[in-house]
Amino acid sequence: MKSELARHNADWQNGSMVDGRRRHIIKVLTGAGLVLGSGFAGKLAFACSGIQPGIQLYTVRSLMQQDVQNTLQLLAGLGYTQLEFAGLFGKPAGQIATWLGELGLSAPAGHVMLQPLLHETNRVLDDALALGHRYLVMPYLTDAERSNGLAGYQQLAAKLNRVGEQCQAAGITLAYHNHDFEFSVIDNVRPYDILLSQTDASLVKMEIDFYWAAKMQVDVTALFHRYPGRFPLWHLKDMTADGDFANLGKGVIDFARAHAAAPVAGLQYAFVERDVTDDLTATLKQGVRGFNQIFC
Repeated sequence: MKSELARHNADWQNGSMVDGRRRHIIKVLTGAGLVLGSGFAGKLAFACSGIQPGIQLYTVRSLMQQDVQNTLQLLAGLGYTQLEFAGLFGKPAGQIATWLGELGLSAPAGHVMLQPLLHETNRVLDDALALGHRYLVMPYLTDAERSNGLAGYQQLAAKLNRVGEQCQAAGITLAYHNHDFEFSVIDNVRPYDILLSQTDASLVKMEIDFYWAAKMQVDVTALFHRYPGRFPLWHLKDMTADGDFANLGKGVIDFARAHAAAPVAGLQYAFVERDVTDDLTATLKQGVRGFNQIFC
């Protein structure tokens, strides 16, 4: 992990810090080996269109494994203001909530796998409430969990409705995050359509992942119009022309078209994400730039 963090050391020393908060962040991050390179303006991003810059923390999982607190400070210094968690990395939810408050960050959503949602519901909800989550998101179906074809997705829809009721009672909304396999046609039916049509729209929302939808040539805007208000959460994940991951705004996905349909989708929160990158520094910096290109 030390070598991973060392990749993000560089020469922000040459840039002038414009306020005490940034100077404090730089001091802390320098000690943690997390300072990013020069060439980034260091200005906090401002919310446009009512949507604030968010990031899915799976993007920085290697840094979170090393140091949760300092990774959060890094993201705050870059201009991200909203976080979507993908695990707590052994830290108590209450401790993380304290760090979020100190940094002026919020965590409107978090990913939790199906089995904990089903069998550890009270613990999951307690952590979510401590962190200030408004949404709990079921992020991925394992091979075993999708081995029963369409019947399995119908059973999943019923399970999501039940968990959705428990979440709603706690003041939280359940959502489902797609990959590509939900759009693979089985017996002339897309499993994703089962999840949309057989879950209660008041209990279960969707988090659309643009990359995986684009992989399957899905018209996301058409989905928004077919199921209005069901897509309050977006994963802003870009794609190269040959289908690989790209930094946000450097790929081929037409986010401007999707943004135009945001009111129909019911968009509330958008999170920059990239699953794999060879240059995390560039990915994080371009994520803020790309976000502002879409929403400003």
